[in-house]
Amino acid sequence: MSNVLIINAHQYYPFSEGKLNAALVDKAATLLAGKGYQTRVVTMSDEIDVEKQLAHHQWADIIFLQSPSNWMGVPWSFKKYMDEVYTAGMGGALCVGDGRNEQQPKQNYGTGGTLSGKKYMMSLTFNAPEEAFNDDSEFFDGKSVDDLMFPMHMNFKFFGLTPMKTIACFDVMKNADVENDFKRFEAHINENF
Repeated sequence: MSNVLIINAHQYYPFSEGKLNAALVDKAATLLAGKGYQTRVVTMSDEIDVEKQLAHHQWADIIFLQSPSNWMGVPWSFKKYMDEVYTAGMGGALCVGDGRNEQQPKQNYGTGGTLSGKKYMMSLTFNAPEEAFNDDSEFFDGKSVDDLMFPMHMNFKFFGLTPMKTIACFDVMKNADVENDFKRFEAHINENF
């Protein structure tokens, strides 16, 4: 049996209430529980106790991040969470500094992670259509979703986590296809867990 920490990074806005992200979190928790996983869910509307969040990360075998893309990154409330929780974790809970030492101050940056052997998965929602990615003639200049979320991949790598395949729902505000998104999401969970 494995432990999964599910983080709902959605930030409420009147034009984006977070119903899809919440539904995906609920679906993930239900699917994983059905497979025998233990889950804990954290939302950005929760009161964040830094030590408790660090303990959640240490408990988890897999960190599952459910997040919308806001201005080409994660919402500000999750960025605040990272600034508070992840910075506090640099004392050993998530990493031991940045991995460098006095004998080799120019080498081994980013190798201090203490969560080696654990994994992470990102599940993302976008207003952008899928066609905006992986095409040199479109807005993202041929870049993928994972290229756009490179900073998040590096944050998780900094702690020693190994990536699992990312899943994304596209065009969720103007041309949503929630039924098919749920089917793809369920298939993705079943294939990767």
